[in-house]
Amino acid sequence: MNIKINRETLLKPLSSVASIVEKRHTLPILSNLLLEAKENKIHLTATDLEMQISLSVDSATDGDFSTTIAAKKLLDICRTLPDSSDINMSTNDSRITLKAGKSRFNLQTLPAADYPVMSKTQGESTVVAIGQKQLKELLKQVEFAMAQQDIRYYLNGLLFEINANRLNIVGTDGHRLSFTSTELKQNYEKQELILPRKTVIELIKLLDDSEEDVLVEMANTQVNFSFGNIKLISKVIDGKFPDYNRVIPVGHQNTFTTDRLSVLLAMQRASILSNEKYRGIRMVLSNNNLKLISTNSDQEEAEEELEVNYSGDTLDIGFNVTYLIDVLNNTNSEQVIFSFADANSSCLITIPTNTNYKYVVMPMRI
Repeated sequence: MNIKINRETLLKPLSSVASIVEKRHTLPILSNLLLEAKENKIHLTATDLEMQISLSVDSATDGDFSTTIAAKKLLDICRTLPDSSDINMSTNDSRITLKAGKSRFNLQTLPAADYPVMSKTQGESTVVAIGQKQLKELLKQVEFAMAQQDIRYYLNGLLFEINANRLNIVGTDGHRLSFTSTELKQNYEKQELILPRKTVIELIKLLDDSEEDVLVEMANTQVNFSFGNIKLISKVIDGKFPDYNRVIPVGHQNTFTTDRLSVLLAMQRASILSNEKYRGIRMVLSNNNLKLISTNSDQEEAEEELEVNYSGDTLDIGFNVTYLIDVLNNTNSEQVIFSFADANSSCLITIPTNTNYKYVVMPMRI
């Protein structure tokens, strides 16, 4: 069997699917991609058993066939071939030969029949349509607040909640929480699931800045995303996500609006001398004044002072400065609003131009 395909046509989809392949897996076939040729299309599939990405591209094929090939090797070969070169692939028993110009590669394959393809779960599911660009922006607003390797496994992902005509997405690691929401085109019954961290990161990479819709199909144990020529299937995290409504404060009276960039830069400078382990910073608020103070175990100290439009109570509160820098780096609004209740309560950060976004940081003792 022969396939002829242009390097550029193959490279982008190949990079998209190969990114989830584990380099060293106990099952050798999971280091491979499933490569299927039928009706002048090549279908590429990669899985790590938790998530699966499938893509199809047009190519000249003579007949149908399927095999599996080492993902990383195929990707490296494609990357290093000259631009616009044509790749010819031909299979022979347990081998596949790639030719491009004067280059020739002979690779081992494993049978396609052994590839553990994830199939869509049958049964009831909810299908939601949302623009690619919109979903990508929503995920980016909250993904940085997810836990990384928390023993509370349900925090290592994002809450994806459909409620009437709203999609709410929430990330938290127990110290801070990021919430965003958008209106959907129709009403749905309430449904929620926890999207694993790896799936979220891959989705952000794969979604493009187009207005075209993503179809999100939510079932009990699985979620499917279909957009463009991509299909992504992911298992969901089994567990109960914390009640975010109890965490997001209402009625914080002590507030000020400030320029995002100037407070971000001041916090980055103050953080240089914060304790490397605890990353603590003091926010001292008085009339029209904000001081940011950090100290470390070497008795070094940094102090930044900003003029802010503030007339609330005098406050002195400690926070992990990384959590504040994260939110300021991940919003592109020119202004941000900081709201406080008292010295022992959380800080709520919102954006004047987007009432659907809320970020909460718990205080720390310094």
